[in-house]
Amino acid sequence: MIPIDAPEGLWLGRCWRPEVQGPAVVTLRDGLLVDITCAAAPTVSHLLDLPDPAAHLRNAPGTPLGPLERIAANPVDRDHLHLLAPCDLQAVKACGVTFARSMVERVIEEKAAGDPARAEAIRARVGQAIGDSLRNLRAGSPEAAEVKRALQQEGLWSQYLEVGIGPDAEVFSKCPPMAAVGFGAAVGLHPISNWNNPEPEVVLAVSSAGRILGATLGNDVNLRDVEGRSALLLGKAKDNNASCAIGPMIRLFDRSWTLDDVRRAELTLTVEGAEGYRLTGHSSMAEISRDPEDLVAQTLGRHHQYPDGMVLFLGTLFAPTEDRDMPGEGFTHKTGDRVTIAAPGLGRLSNTVQLSTEAPEWTFGTRALMENLAARGVLGAPVSTTGRA
Repeated sequence: MIPIDAPEGLWLGRCWRPEVQGPAVVTLRDGLLVDITCAAAPTVSHLLDLPDPAAHLRNAPGTPLGPLERIAANPVDRDHLHLLAPCDLQAVKACGVTFARSMVERVIEEKAAGDPARAEAIRARVGQAIGDSLRNLRAGSPEAAEVKRALQQEGLWSQYLEVGIGPDAEVFSKCPPMAAVGFGAAVGLHPISNWNNPEPEVVLAVSSAGRILGATLGNDVNLRDVEGRSALLLGKAKDNNASCAIGPMIRLFDRSWTLDDVRRAELTLTVEGAEGYRLTGHSSMAEISRDPEDLVAQTLGRHHQYPDGMVLFLGTLFAPTEDRDMPGEGFTHKTGDRVTIAAPGLGRLSNTVQLSTEAPEWTFGTRALMENLAARGVLGAPVSTTGRA
């Protein structure tokens, strides 16, 4: 499957070049991936902090690497040219419970204490308490406060209510810089989990100055039973080997594609199991309870700086409830599942599910990147990008 559906867009990404045993900053031109790594922009983080990243992307000289379609089909290993996650030095942050309707599933996870067999009864009880009042609900609004009170009266208060419909968003670190996997790679499930699912999301690319410059797709792999036992296990539930997929490439904003297109984005999800199982899902950004600009402002500002920029998962409306095997136990992954997330204008991100203990180990981190770029003579003299020292 060709991962890019709008080749006329401004695309920014990374790929692994086996001949240098390191990553390259790439763009897409006439169907070809082009290596534009240079002293001015040795990393995606550097490029997004340039005064005009879009102009650099259009005009930077580069080396054609081959057709995107062929490269996307290559094995994901160090001996082959293949796509990587399109971020490098940036912090990888994620917002949770940004859709009021999916907030209910977080409440259910907590009340079921990670037991999928108890979830259906709790789901029915919540539905009786609030009905359809969550549709188009805006966090922090008087209507949101009414929903919160209704749930509390039913004895269904949860910390997820506070971040789901209160004034402050939930923002957490999904994984360290350089740890996300890209198109075609395996995504990992911690082997202690028996109840888990993909989370299809839009991911914003944000400069160190807080400028929202573009977007891509992401899979915020979720261990429902682990987080359901305790929200204090969020780190264990979210940050494991290969548990974060981002890609295929960042589409930079221009006159033809803007943040408003992100606000209108319609995401589709397909899970295909080795046994012939198929699940389809959907997430509509029009139903998000917090605006993307508000989520960025709550994450990056005078209260917290990210000098290398960040990528920010915006959350998902999708929470699968249909049974896969046992009645009443809902959906959970099986190893070998193929997960495809797609959205018009952003392309498609496809990954295969493995255990985090069986997915390739993460060994190429920030130190390895700096050593590799230095050995290739790419780092050069410091380049002023943001006006900071």
